[in-house]
Amino acid sequence: MINGTSNHKKIKVISLFVMFLFAVQVNAQQISLYTIGDSTMANKPNPEENPERGWAQMLQQFFNNDVLVKNKAVNGRSTRSFINENRWDSIYNELKPGDYVFIQFGHNDQKIKDATRYTNPHTAYRHNLIKFVRETREKGASPILLSSIVRRNFNEHGVLVDTHGEYPLETRLVAGEMNVPFIDLQYMTEILEESYGPEKSKELHLHYKPGEIAYYPNGKEDNTHLSVKGATLIAKLAVDKLKKSNSPLAKYLK
Repeated sequence: MINGTSNHKKIKVISLFVMFLFAVQVNAQQISLYTIGDSTMANKPNPEENPERGWAQMLQQFFNNDVLVKNKAVNGRSTRSFINENRWDSIYNELKPGDYVFIQFGHNDQKIKDATRYTNPHTAYRHNLIKFVRETREKGASPILLSSIVRRNFNEHGVLVDTHGEYPLETRLVAGEMNVPFIDLQYMTEILEESYGPEKSKELHLHYKPGEIAYYPNGKEDNTHLSVKGATLIAKLAVDKLKKSNSPLAKYLK
């Protein structure tokens, strides 16, 4: 009888220990933060030489080790091409409860001469955003919608002129209708560009004279894509919004 009781206690201790290990493993599991979108977010090659960055490429530095940023944004993609190339399916199959997905499209959805990318903002674009949101939630993960960053598009009077049309508005509407957290990067980057002004805002993008840097021997004038400085500042804007909105993600920020 004594041996039976002793064995029972041993089994109970072992069971409790296994449960403890399982709980530790679950708690220690990293949260994956997926970022999907276009070249303004995407990772850029050869960072030692290449001065271009996507703003999502700069996100990891703001989070502690409990969050792993998985930047799945790709140059030139719209919601249509991202889905049709099965890029979204590959993410959907990986998603687990507790993960997050940053969703920012629009730059390439407006390419009206390209049937592989163009989406009507009021129909296909809206439908695709809803698809991302619903399927993210199906997996127990949390979607966050973001409007597109602005282009550096100052007119001769020094006024920053919008180039995105109805796409940011549709993103905002979907976020409101589906109760999705929304980061209005269109608005925040507009303020950022205007604070720098028509000339100094070149620092946020890729403006180099011929021979200035080896990576662009013939020079570069790009008002859409971002420098290290521009990408870092925009990543910080997104992070600051997480803090102000009391997002659960904010507790993982450094």
